[in-house]
Amino acid sequence: MRILVIEDERKIAEFIRRGLKEEGYSVDVAYDGEQGYRLARINEYDLIILDLMLPGLNGLEICRQLRQDKLTVPILILTVKDSVQDKVTGLDSGANDYLTKPFAFEELLARCRALLRGYGVSEPTRLRVADLELDLLTRRVTRAGQEISLTQKENSLLEYLMRNAGRVVTRTMIAEHVWDMNFDSFTNVIEVYINRLRNKIDRGFNRPLIHTIRGRGYILKE
Repeated sequence: MRILVIEDERKIAEFIRRGLKEEGYSVDVAYDGEQGYRLARINEYDLIILDLMLPGLNGLEICRQLRQDKLTVPILILTVKDSVQDKVTGLDSGANDYLTKPFAFEELLARCRALLRGYGVSEPTRLRVADLELDLLTRRVTRAGQEISLTQKENSLLEYLMRNAGRVVTRTMIAEHVWDMNFDSFTNVIEVYINRLRNKIDRGFNRPLIHTIRGRGYILKE
């Protein structure tokens, strides 16, 4: 999952970025409203965390404009403005949730998870393809009951492949959802991680699950 944080206070932005990355999310950060709006328009994000008081475009303007642009990405407003009217205005501008500063990171994380699940739509806590299983809560991976140890980035890549099981995903799609905007598209990092996953997920088992589609990308399927 890829998240955009639009926050002009660099200490807070770095705190959020670091915490989300530790949870396995890919995170881009914008420090002013115009940069944030531009990134939201040119990249595909799964969630936007948005401050209201920003240089350039303010948060409400960004929120309204993104909705006018027909972008349905979930937006979580994170701000010091804590009056009831502020919250009503923010939600009426198109935000999906509203959290005031100071905040507990654990609560921010829980709200992010809820929005990423799809506005309260029930979602299983485990992903399963054939005998491969990923517990989304504990991040535990097993195949045929055998536990597999993955790094954080390998785990994120596997989650993306499993969420798109049976569908070809390109290098660009993987880069957009598993890495951030600083990713160097000219490196072979994605291929390296795919090979690492293959060595851990497929080696020693009769049926390979990760397949290369020449000239297109990769697919996870039975």
